Order: sequence, then structure tokens, then C-alpha cells
Amino acid sequence: QVQLVESGGGLVQAGGSLRLSCAASGPTFSNYNMAWFSQAPGKEREFVAAIAWSLDTYYRNFVRGRFTISRDNAKNTVYLQMNDLIPEDTAVYFCAATASSLNYYSDSDPYDYWGQGTQVTVSS
Repeated sequence: QVQLVESGGGLVQAGGSLRLSCAASGPTFSNYNMAWFSQAPGKEREFVAAIAWSLDTYYRNFVRGRFTISRDNAKNTVYLQMNDLIPEDTAVYFCAATASSLNYYSDSDPYDYWGQGTQVTVSS
């Protein structure tokens, strides 16, 4: 069983930055594929970024060049550095994990573990 706890959300003006963190429990964190998803009010959950156990990274086109996903296996933590934020980035951001091999990192179904989410609000 893996538990995920997100932190780092908040209110920021457009053009600002935030860094989200996701702390994971469990001794085999380095074996997990990790991802961030977002869900805006009234919308479905959307893929944001993923980082494989191999350190390969994947991004939704909308955030490519503005967001960076990274991981620190020694700290059992995955990060999402969010720069040049815009109001359209406003959403609850969820951390997800799976030990399974993935063909499509953007598909939410294969992820077995989810955090409770952290709110990101970008004002114009």
C-alpha cells in the first residue's frame, strides 16, 4: 500500500510560480511511475505530467515548457515546478502512482494510488 500526500498549492497571480510536492510512503518508491493530474471545477480529470521509474518524463502539451516534473527517490518525493502560471491552470492537482508498466502515461486508469489533491488558484 502506497500513501501519497500532496502539498504546495495555493493562490498565485498570473505569471507566478508554485512548486507542488508529493510525498510517498513505502520502501520501493523508486520502482513506481509517478504522475500529476489536474481537475478544474466541472471538468474531467486531466493528465499534466509523468515521470517514469527510468526518469523519462512526459507532459501534456498545454504545460510543456512551463511545468517541470522531477523526483527525489532518496526523499520518496515527486515534484511539479509550475512557472508562468495562467488562470486556466486553476484546478485541484492530484499525485498518482503505479508500479505497473505503462504504454500511455496520460491515461489515469492504470494508476493505483492517488493523493487527496492540493488546490492551485491562479488569479488574473
